[in-house]
Amino acid sequence: MRVVDSTANNASVAGDTTLLIKNEDSYDSTTKTLASQGAWIAKYPGKLGNSLKVEVCSLGSSFAAWTHAGQFDAAPGTSDFAKGLGKTSAADELHIAVIDEDGAFSGTPGTVLETFGFLSQGSDAKDSSGTSIYYKNVINNQSNYIWFGDHDVIAAEGEVAGSGLSDGGTRIADSDGAFANHTGVRVTALTAGVDGNSPTAGNIATGFDLLEDSETIDVNLLFAHPDANGVNTIAADLISIAETRKDCMAFISPPLADSVNSSTPATDVKEYADSLNSTSYASLDSGAVYVYDKYNDVYRWIGSAGLCAGLCANADNVADSWFSPAGVNRGQLLGVTKLAYNPTKAQRDELYKARVNPLVSFPGQGTMLFGDKTLLSRPSAFDRINVRRLFIVLEKAISTAAKAQLFEFNDEFTRAQFRNLLEPFLRDVKGRRGVTDFLVICDESNNTGQVIDSNRFVADIFIKPSRSINFITLNFIATRTGVDFSEVAGG
Repeated sequence: MRVVDSTANNASVAGDTTLLIKNEDSYDSTTKTLASQGAWIAKYPGKLGNSLKVEVCSLGSSFAAWTHAGQFDAAPGTSDFAKGLGKTSAADELHIAVIDEDGAFSGTPGTVLETFGFLSQGSDAKDSSGTSIYYKNVINNQSNYIWFGDHDVIAAEGEVAGSGLSDGGTRIADSDGAFANHTGVRVTALTAGVDGNSPTAGNIATGFDLLEDSETIDVNLLFAHPDANGVNTIAADLISIAETRKDCMAFISPPLADSVNSSTPATDVKEYADSLNSTSYASLDSGAVYVYDKYNDVYRWIGSAGLCAGLCANADNVADSWFSPAGVNRGQLLGVTKLAYNPTKAQRDELYKARVNPLVSFPGQGTMLFGDKTLLSRPSAFDRINVRRLFIVLEKAISTAAKAQLFEFNDEFTRAQFRNLLEPFLRDVKGRRGVTDFLVICDESNNTGQVIDSNRFVADIFIKPSRSINFITLNFIATRTGVDFSEVAGG
């Protein structure tokens, strides 16, 4: 931000002899005009943010006539910080009100959602506790509805600059008439928010690219809008990210057209599953669900990947990550009106063989996830969601602990310290039914002289994961009245 000389750059502003402060790239020194206005930005995307209005009062003389003056204890004036610098007539304070102009948030148009009083236009201004009262900082740190994106043009009187009270700067003034003839209250109604309900595969992929770095972004569950019919671009991107990170799982739904109004939904979903790469870091469900969209008061078909990821989050909450998210106990899908199709037992069997977890609705039992397979195409311990998530938890926790061994000596003391760190943790997981047994080997047998000389540290951790029940066999046997069960049960 810079201070622009009033005589050189504000000459075109009739009747205004105060100085102008704007961003370096917002003022055109040739045409003596502003290239852009300061920007209030809604924290809510789309049309919802258009309901917001921001009013800023920076003149004490205008305070009494301001509609929202009753929300504040007194008129804005000079902050104690400015007075402490000897600028007793600075008049650097301002009040900000965030208003629900259209009633989209509160239900009542004109409702004041939040207020911020006695803020300062000085970027270095602080209150008595040392906390910043610079209006940009306060809004960006405390507001629940808006951000401040660019330095605004505030009509004011006095001598203090938005560029800093202690640097000899000057006040900021309005040059474009938007302040209603410098009454001291600037009204900004937020506009241009648009609801976009059809993101492209490229849009989604670009967003998920932000999650690729496992060292800086912590992610547990990934899910996205389903692919368009006939392609698997989004699914492939999610699988790629999960495979690269190896510390999260991706949840994928088939294209809506494969299950909604399809004459052969099970076949279409199976064909989509066959197009996906084999991986234990992803899971595929069987189709779309019909849910109520409370924001638009309509019912919609959506992919159920988000619901399946939510079941895993619920399993974390009510049990542990290594418990299966499927079934009657933890697999109930809430808020679902109906399924795109309810697969029969024969269809469920075919889908399960194709690595698809069926969504089913049983009379009197609700709608649930009825499978916990990953997309792994060959039998393995990792072809179940709970086992993969168990190892994700173990690997993340143990790798974090292992970082403490970096740059230590590879001797018996360090190895024993590492074993003593791991074994209690694994015993706790075993006690919580995550594993049936484990073994940690970290001694001279795997940390040989060659390993030590190469500055490496090796620990072998053997895990017997607990397996979820996928098939139940019940044998009913009729016996004679006089038979002793102990004689027949042994067979």
